[in-house]
Amino acid sequence: MDFTIQLIIVLAVLFMGARKGGLALGLFGGIGVVLLVFGFGLPPGNPPIKVMLVMLAVITAGATLQASGGLDVMLQLAERLLRKHPKHITFLAPLSTLTLTFLCGTGHVVYTMLPIIYDIAIRKGIRPERPMAASTIAAQMGIITSPVSVAVVSLVAMLSGHTMINGNELDLVQLLSITIPGAICGVLVIGFWSMFRGKDLEDDEEFQEKIKDPETKKYIYGENTTLLNQKLPQSQWNAMWIFLGAIVVVAILGAFPEMRPIVNGKALSMVYVIQMFMLTAGAIIFVVAKVKPKDISSNAVFKSGMVALIAVYGVAWMTKTMFGAHIGDIKDVMGNIVAQYPWAYALVLVFVSKLVNSQGAALAAIVPIALSVGVDPGVIAAFAAACYGYYILPTYPSDLAAISFDRSGTTRIGRFVINHSFIIPGILGVGTASTVGFILAKLYGII
Repeated sequence: MDFTIQLIIVLAVLFMGARKGGLALGLFGGIGVVLLVFGFGLPPGNPPIKVMLVMLAVITAGATLQASGGLDVMLQLAERLLRKHPKHITFLAPLSTLTLTFLCGTGHVVYTMLPIIYDIAIRKGIRPERPMAASTIAAQMGIITSPVSVAVVSLVAMLSGHTMINGNELDLVQLLSITIPGAICGVLVIGFWSMFRGKDLEDDEEFQEKIKDPETKKYIYGENTTLLNQKLPQSQWNAMWIFLGAIVVVAILGAFPEMRPIVNGKALSMVYVIQMFMLTAGAIIFVVAKVKPKDISSNAVFKSGMVALIAVYGVAWMTKTMFGAHIGDIKDVMGNIVAQYPWAYALVLVFVSKLVNSQGAALAAIVPIALSVGVDPGVIAAFAAACYGYYILPTYPSDLAAISFDRSGTTRIGRFVINHSFIIPGILGVGTASTVGFILAKLYGII
């Protein structure tokens, strides 16, 4: 009975925190800990300090890159590709946002790309909903593919010390060898399906009725939006190359553990490697690009990253407290289910991701529990893409931004809310990525 009441409290806290959004999720997690410890006498779980420190290092490096202007270089290169091949924007736009997220570690890069994608689509007579919804989903799918994203570094940190059926620990490169092909396949499926979604603008009666009004037509087609007319200084290019160089170094050290220092008889953990090189990259960019400290702490990457950090802190601490106290019973109930039906883990992860609106927070809440009940680390890696489930309802900022930037009105929330522009691309993308991930994990011999 106590377990049921405590579970209701945890779900209620997650629901209320998610509704308030932002920092509220982490703060409400603190309320949950108080209720569980003082109300039910549960021993407090351990906050995920190792995960949080890795997150902090990555967030700081990414924010320094944005403050240096290095992010603008990546966006400009992506726009150049899209404008060169406008006919293929339904495929190229989501692949571009996926790549940008992979390089930067955050899906928030999509905000700058959305007006550019809209401009190219509307001028080419392509229904804007097709590339815009696909690009928004692809940007979020890219998070679990990035070696410098909060979700990936958190997952690597949490799986550190846990061996798979082949006797090895899952390293960064092994994880990315599953998530990157899965995400690419998912985005290609989304792109193909999007080519045929909705009516062509010339056959869309609602759209044609709108543009009969000269003022509305002027609003819909607007003025040309572009980054191509900006001449970016060499310092911004240097910052981009430094950041990408750090990613390459981290990837190489992940692939070749013999290149890392030996500590206590073992190669230095990638948890520390990521922290060291992200902070170092940030420091070099800071000096080379002459970044102002206030520009780092005030930009979007830093703010969104800190929100994610606090969300992980509160949510993971609360769930660790609650489930840690009942781990024996949970093993008895869930252990056999997940052993027989590995996809059950993926469904739980998708559901929790929607509740917390964060891939990093979802992983921090579910992975420790999954490991405790005997879910194999290989299964956790195989279904890593399932940590993105907040496309289910159109409440995430990037979804709302896509709706706002689409002045044609084709990207929308349906009458029943659930029938919005992002739901099918999300299901197709995450479903495909998870399926491909499972197949690859089987081929690699880790499940």
